[in-house]
Amino acid sequence: MIEYKIISFYKFFDIKSPEILKNKILREFKKNSILGTLILSQEGVNGMLSGKEQNLYNVINFLIQNFNLKIQDFKSLNSSKKPFHRLRIKIKDEIISLGRPKSSNPNKNVGKYLEPYEWNALLEKEDVILIDTRNYYETSIGTFKNSITPNMSNFKDFPKFVDSLSKYKNKNIAMFCTGGIRCEKASSYMIEQGFKNVFHLKGGIINYLGQIKEKISKWQGECFVFDNRVAVKHDLSPGVYKMCHACNEPLSLSDTKSPKFKEGVHCHKCFGKLNKRQIERLSERQKQMDLAKKRGKVHLGV
Repeated sequence: MIEYKIISFYKFFDIKSPEILKNKILREFKKNSILGTLILSQEGVNGMLSGKEQNLYNVINFLIQNFNLKIQDFKSLNSSKKPFHRLRIKIKDEIISLGRPKSSNPNKNVGKYLEPYEWNALLEKEDVILIDTRNYYETSIGTFKNSITPNMSNFKDFPKFVDSLSKYKNKNIAMFCTGGIRCEKASSYMIEQGFKNVFHLKGGIINYLGQIKEKISKWQGECFVFDNRVAVKHDLSPGVYKMCHACNEPLSLSDTKSPKFKEGVHCHKCFGKLNKRQIERLSERQKQMDLAKKRGKVHLGV
């Protein structure tokens, strides 16, 4: 079985000219045949990349030398599924968009980081408000026990959700997300909104699942990931969920048995919501993917 190597990382730090750095990074990544996504902004860098092991080491060294990154900022794991099929380097206003770049700056103010074992200890206390900062389709397949799961379709909805939490400003607020970046940004925003005791899980759910044994874990279900694996189990192996290419929502095995499910075209969640042109486009894409698979290739429309 082929094992694909993946690294993920992010760092909040000031970058004066991300446009200048983009071309330099692109040359290095292409030289090492790196695939995945890297986001640059004036507030930092956020990336998830895959490639051959030695090539990833080359890229890690390059990033450490050219950015405010350390070796411990990188998380590495293996996958039996190819996680990416192309390389994207994007410049944005924020490396993770809260929609209010001037009202949250983790480079100036951020909550207290908790290691996975410290996180377990905090969750044993009664006076804790546990908040999942991810989107509804992520929380639908797994989360921590007793967490509040905002019905958000986008992280930009988080400030509106915070408005409903004003009565908890003196409580212990514990937040988490997939890799740590969203709850770090969210903690900065909440502190600026007057919340006193804000904590967040260092390295996110992925770090937690990699360090905490399942028998003492407080995690329930699978963890949604933004690559071709769709979700991972507690041992970080690929989960059982598939992705609907129309609405981008995770589907369980039972979901794919629905008469409203058509591979690559629609599922029971978006059935009846697509117009004729969308269905034709998705059907053609699935056809090309199937043909490419028969030839032993990958269609980049995935």
